[in-house]
Amino acid sequence: MFFRVQDSVGGMNTLAVVLEQPQRLVLSRLELTEPTDDDLVIDIEWSGISTGTERLLWSGRMPHFPGMGYPLVPGYESVGRVASAGRRAAGRVGERVFVPGAKCFGDVRGLFGGAAARVVVPAARTVSFDESLGEQGVLLALAATAFHAFGGVRERQPDLIVGHGVLGRLMARLAVAAGGAPTVWETNPVRRDGALGYAVTDPADDSRRDYRCICDVSGDAGLLDTLIARLAPGGEVVLAGFYDTALSFTFPPAFMREARLRVAAQWQPADLQSAKELAESGRLSLQGLITHRAEASEADAAYRTAFGDPACLKMILDWRACS
Repeated sequence: MFFRVQDSVGGMNTLAVVLEQPQRLVLSRLELTEPTDDDLVIDIEWSGISTGTERLLWSGRMPHFPGMGYPLVPGYESVGRVASAGRRAAGRVGERVFVPGAKCFGDVRGLFGGAAARVVVPAARTVSFDESLGEQGVLLALAATAFHAFGGVRERQPDLIVGHGVLGRLMARLAVAAGGAPTVWETNPVRRDGALGYAVTDPADDSRRDYRCICDVSGDAGLLDTLIARLAPGGEVVLAGFYDTALSFTFPPAFMREARLRVAAQWQPADLQSAKELAESGRLSLQGLITHRAEASEADAAYRTAFGDPACLKMILDWRACS
């Protein structure tokens, strides 16, 4: 099934993924806001599906925060080509760029707004990257997230990472690149392969209780007591997942270890730039992380596969037939 995004009498429009309500996803044609002198019009080539925050939006379990509501356009892992540019960004036409989302759909919320065939976005929000990365550019947001948690500093790298999805693998690859040798816990045997320079194990087979830094990317709010029990005295648990229920822990074990808890917040532009440079140089491999691909016209099935198939590390939508 093929679509063509065209300019209408009222201005530009686009085909976009729209979550009308939890678990009700459609492709809709939406009017785009008029670009300004600082904006780029980008024809999206590929967009990734997040199994963390986007799964919560899709399921209706996303905790409320400003801007939350339906209908919405999801997506914050998009790659596209600059089709046109405003006066103050004219030199960027033709660049392939990473797009961390957009808010250009009128009354339909852009949360996060990257899953569309065409977007209008401020030029300052985009990052150009080497053509050789191609579709792997959709992984730059997660690479920036992983980099933000520890900043590439060898002494800060985790020695235990909980979860071997895409974010966990990127965390481990960055730790190895910084000179570390982390262990990764993964309960699902389907996800234990693909390690590059580190060990992946079932937590039931790991008796170690002296980890100095544990990074949880599982999103499991019930793990804190288990993780604290595995810390060395003065050790740290870093929460780098996204949690939809309240987190709690039993105080005495944490007190006895003088444990520290840290929340890794949203990546910053400098983190994205650092992750991009690492990927372009080959010091951070993005190979083997995109496991599933679908045409944008198959978006509903693609989202369900991304959220329901444990063998699916990263699903991307191909929008090139829509432009």
